[in-house]
Amino acid sequence: MNNLQKLYKILLKEYGPQGWWPVINSKGKAQYHLNTPRNRQDSFEIAVGAILTQNTNWKNVERALTNLKQYKQLSKKAIKEIEQEKLAQLIRPSGYFNQKAKKLKEFVNCNKSVTRENLLQIWGLGPETADSILLYAYNQPIFVIDAYTKRVLTKLNLCKEIATYDELQNLFHKNLKKDVQLFKEYHALLVEAGKNKGHLENIKKKLFSS
Repeated sequence: MNNLQKLYKILLKEYGPQGWWPVINSKGKAQYHLNTPRNRQDSFEIAVGAILTQNTNWKNVERALTNLKQYKQLSKKAIKEIEQEKLAQLIRPSGYFNQKAKKLKEFVNCNKSVTRENLLQIWGLGPETADSILLYAYNQPIFVIDAYTKRVLTKLNLCKEIATYDELQNLFHKNLKKDVQLFKEYHALLVEAGKNKGHLENIKKKLFSS
Protein backbone atom coordinates (compact mmCIF):
# COMPACT_ATOMS: atom_id res chain seq x y z
CA MET A 1 0.00 0.00 0.00
CA ASN A 2 1.48 3.38 -0.99
CA ASN A 3 1.25 6.54 1.11
CA LEU A 4 -1.69 8.03 -0.78
CA GLN A 5 -3.71 4.84 -0.40
CA LYS A 6 -2.84 4.72 3.29
CA LEU A 7 -3.75 8.38 3.75
CA TYR A 8 -7.18 7.78 2.23
CA LYS A 9 -7.93 5.05 4.77
CA ILE A 10 -6.76 7.25 7.64
CA LEU A 11 -8.89 10.21 6.53
CA LEU A 12 -11.97 8.04 5.95
CA LYS A 13 -11.65 6.63 9.46
CA GLU A 14 -11.05 10.12 10.89
CA TYR A 15 -13.91 11.98 9.17
CA GLY A 16 -16.24 9.35 7.70
CA PRO A 17 -17.91 9.47 4.25
CA GLN A 18 -18.50 13.03 3.04
CA GLY A 19 -21.08 12.35 0.31
CA TRP A 20 -19.99 15.16 -2.00
CA TRP A 21 -21.27 17.00 -4.11
CA PRO A 22 -24.28 18.41 -2.24
CA VAL A 23 -27.38 19.60 -4.09
CA ILE A 24 -29.99 21.99 -2.76
CA ASN A 25 -33.29 20.44 -1.65
CA SER A 26 -36.76 22.00 -1.74
CA LYS A 27 -36.14 23.65 1.65
CA GLY A 28 -33.02 25.42 0.43
CA LYS A 29 -30.62 23.21 2.36
CA ALA A 30 -27.63 21.25 1.09
CA GLN A 31 -28.46 17.57 0.74
CA TYR A 32 -25.76 14.93 0.38
CA HIS A 33 -26.22 11.78 -1.71
CA LEU A 34 -23.59 9.11 -2.14
CA ASN A 35 -24.87 8.50 -5.69
CA THR A 36 -25.04 12.15 -6.83
CA PRO A 37 -25.71 13.15 -9.56
CA ARG A 38 -29.03 11.34 -9.71
CA ASN A 39 -30.20 13.03 -12.93
CA ARG A 40 -29.39 15.72 -15.49
CA GLN A 41 -30.70 18.49 -13.25
CA ASP A 42 -28.29 17.43 -10.49
CA SER A 43 -25.44 17.46 -13.02
CA PHE A 44 -26.31 20.97 -14.14
CA GLU A 45 -26.70 22.24 -10.56
CA ILE A 46 -23.34 20.75 -9.58
CA ALA A 47 -21.67 22.42 -12.57
CA VAL A 48 -23.19 25.78 -11.60
CA GLY A 49 -22.09 25.23 -8.00
CA ALA A 50 -18.53 24.48 -9.14
CA ILE A 51 -18.42 27.85 -10.89
CA LEU A 52 -19.99 29.73 -7.99
CA THR A 53 -17.67 28.21 -5.39
CA GLN A 54 -14.62 29.94 -6.86
CA ASN A 55 -13.05 32.18 -4.17
CA THR A 56 -15.79 31.64 -1.58
CA ASN A 57 -17.14 29.05 0.86
CA TRP A 58 -19.97 26.59 0.32
CA LYS A 59 -22.44 28.39 2.61
CA ASN A 60 -22.35 31.39 0.28
CA VAL A 61 -22.80 29.14 -2.75
CA GLU A 62 -25.75 27.48 -1.03
CA ARG A 63 -27.47 30.85 -0.64
CA ALA A 64 -26.84 31.73 -4.29
CA LEU A 65 -28.16 28.37 -5.53
CA THR A 66 -31.22 28.71 -3.30
CA ASN A 67 -31.93 32.12 -4.89
CA LEU A 68 -31.66 30.60 -8.37
CA LYS A 69 -34.02 27.78 -7.40
CA GLN A 70 -36.51 30.08 -5.68
CA TYR A 71 -36.77 32.29 -8.78
CA LYS A 72 -36.77 29.28 -11.15
CA GLN A 73 -33.50 30.24 -12.79
CA LEU A 74 -31.50 27.08 -12.12
CA SER A 75 -31.65 25.62 -15.62
CA LYS A 76 -29.64 26.04 -18.79
CA LYS A 77 -32.58 27.68 -20.60
CA ALA A 78 -33.30 30.09 -17.74
CA ILE A 79 -29.69 31.22 -17.37
CA LYS A 80 -29.45 31.72 -21.13
CA GLU A 81 -32.54 33.93 -21.15
CA ILE A 82 -32.16 35.97 -17.95
CA GLU A 83 -30.41 39.33 -18.20
CA GLN A 84 -26.84 39.10 -16.95
CA GLU A 85 -27.38 41.93 -14.44
CA LYS A 86 -30.38 40.14 -12.90
CA LEU A 87 -28.44 36.88 -12.78
CA ALA A 88 -25.62 38.68 -10.99
CA GLN A 89 -27.99 39.91 -8.30
CA LEU A 90 -29.39 36.42 -7.69
CA ILE A 91 -25.91 34.97 -7.19
CA ARG A 92 -24.66 37.97 -5.21
CA PRO A 93 -24.09 35.90 -1.99
CA SER A 94 -21.35 33.93 -3.79
CA GLY A 95 -19.15 37.01 -4.25
CA TYR A 96 -17.54 38.29 -7.46
CA PHE A 97 -21.11 38.06 -8.73
CA ASN A 98 -20.65 40.11 -11.92
CA GLN A 99 -17.74 37.93 -13.04
CA LYS A 100 -19.54 34.75 -12.07
CA ALA A 101 -22.69 35.79 -13.91
CA LYS A 102 -20.58 36.20 -17.05
CA LYS A 103 -18.96 32.79 -16.45
CA LEU A 104 -22.36 31.13 -16.11
CA LYS A 105 -23.53 32.77 -19.33
CA GLU A 106 -20.40 31.57 -21.12
CA PHE A 107 -20.90 28.06 -19.72
CA VAL A 108 -24.54 27.67 -20.79
CA ASN A 109 -23.85 29.17 -24.21
CA CYS A 110 -21.12 26.65 -24.94
CA ASN A 111 -22.61 24.04 -27.26
CA LYS A 112 -19.56 21.78 -27.37
CA SER A 113 -19.43 18.39 -25.66
CA VAL A 114 -18.37 18.35 -22.01
CA THR A 115 -14.67 17.53 -22.15
CA ARG A 116 -11.75 18.95 -20.21
CA GLU A 117 -10.37 20.61 -23.32
CA ASN A 118 -13.69 22.28 -24.13
CA LEU A 119 -14.35 23.38 -20.54
CA LEU A 120 -10.93 25.02 -20.32
CA GLN A 121 -11.76 27.06 -23.42
CA ILE A 122 -14.71 28.69 -21.61
CA TRP A 123 -13.90 32.11 -20.20
CA GLY A 124 -13.26 32.01 -16.45
CA LEU A 125 -12.98 28.23 -16.07
CA GLY A 126 -9.61 26.98 -14.85
CA PRO A 127 -8.40 23.41 -14.19
CA GLU A 128 -9.92 23.11 -10.70
CA THR A 129 -13.39 24.21 -11.83
CA ALA A 130 -13.27 22.14 -15.02
CA ASP A 131 -12.13 19.03 -13.15
CA SER A 132 -14.79 19.53 -10.44
CA ILE A 133 -17.47 19.64 -13.14
CA LEU A 134 -16.08 16.53 -14.84
CA LEU A 135 -15.72 14.50 -11.64
CA TYR A 136 -18.80 15.50 -9.67
CA ALA A 137 -21.30 16.42 -12.38
CA TYR A 138 -20.32 13.96 -15.11
CA ASN A 139 -18.65 11.11 -13.22
CA GLN A 140 -15.35 11.32 -15.07
CA PRO A 141 -12.37 9.81 -13.17
CA ILE A 142 -10.20 12.89 -12.88
CA PHE A 143 -8.80 14.02 -9.53
CA VAL A 144 -9.52 17.58 -8.42
CA ILE A 145 -6.67 19.57 -6.91
CA ASP A 146 -7.42 22.58 -4.73
CA ALA A 147 -5.69 24.67 -2.07
CA TYR A 148 -6.75 22.27 0.69
CA THR A 149 -5.26 19.29 -1.16
CA LYS A 150 -1.93 21.06 -1.59
CA ARG A 151 -1.96 22.23 2.05
CA VAL A 152 -2.48 18.69 3.35
CA LEU A 153 0.08 17.04 1.07
CA THR A 154 2.67 19.72 1.83
CA LYS A 155 2.12 19.41 5.59
CA LEU A 156 2.49 15.62 5.34
CA ASN A 157 5.66 15.95 3.23
CA LEU A 158 4.01 14.17 0.31
CA CYS A 159 4.75 17.02 -2.10
CA LYS A 160 6.83 20.18 -2.36
CA GLU A 161 5.27 23.62 -1.99
CA ILE A 162 6.27 24.45 -5.55
CA ALA A 163 4.36 21.45 -6.98
CA THR A 164 2.08 22.45 -9.84
CA TYR A 165 -1.57 21.51 -10.36
CA ASP A 166 -0.65 18.98 -13.05
CA GLU A 167 2.12 17.44 -10.94
CA LEU A 168 -0.22 16.92 -7.99
CA GLN A 169 -2.97 15.54 -10.19
CA ASN A 170 -0.54 13.09 -11.80
CA LEU A 171 0.55 11.99 -8.33
CA PHE A 172 -2.99 10.86 -7.52
CA HIS A 173 -3.60 9.35 -10.95
CA LYS A 174 -0.42 7.27 -10.75
CA ASN A 175 -0.94 6.04 -7.18
CA LEU A 176 -4.67 5.34 -7.10
CA LYS A 177 -7.09 3.21 -9.05
CA LYS A 178 -9.04 5.44 -11.45
CA ASP A 179 -12.35 5.17 -9.67
CA VAL A 180 -14.93 7.96 -9.70
CA GLN A 181 -16.36 7.32 -6.23
CA LEU A 182 -12.87 6.99 -4.74
CA PHE A 183 -11.77 10.28 -6.32
CA LYS A 184 -14.91 12.08 -5.10
CA GLU A 185 -14.61 10.81 -1.55
CA TYR A 186 -10.85 11.34 -1.34
CA HIS A 187 -11.05 14.93 -2.58
CA ALA A 188 -13.85 15.72 -0.12
CA LEU A 189 -11.86 14.18 2.73
CA LEU A 190 -8.81 16.26 1.82
CA VAL A 191 -10.95 19.40 1.95
CA GLU A 192 -12.17 18.43 5.42
CA ALA A 193 -8.62 17.69 6.56
CA GLY A 194 -7.40 20.99 5.10
CA LYS A 195 -10.02 22.87 7.09
CA ASN A 196 -8.93 21.10 10.29
CA LYS A 197 -5.27 22.07 10.27
CA GLY A 198 -4.90 21.15 13.92
CA HIS A 199 -5.52 17.48 13.07
CA LEU A 200 -2.75 17.21 10.49
CA GLU A 201 0.09 16.51 12.88
CA ASN A 202 -1.79 13.53 14.31
CA ILE A 203 -2.65 12.30 10.81
CA LYS A 204 1.02 12.59 9.89
CA LYS A 205 2.00 10.39 12.83
CA LYS A 206 -0.54 7.76 11.77
CA LEU A 207 0.59 7.89 8.17
CA PHE A 208 4.24 7.26 8.92
CA SER A 209 3.85 4.87 11.82
CA SER A 210 4.82 1.27 11.13
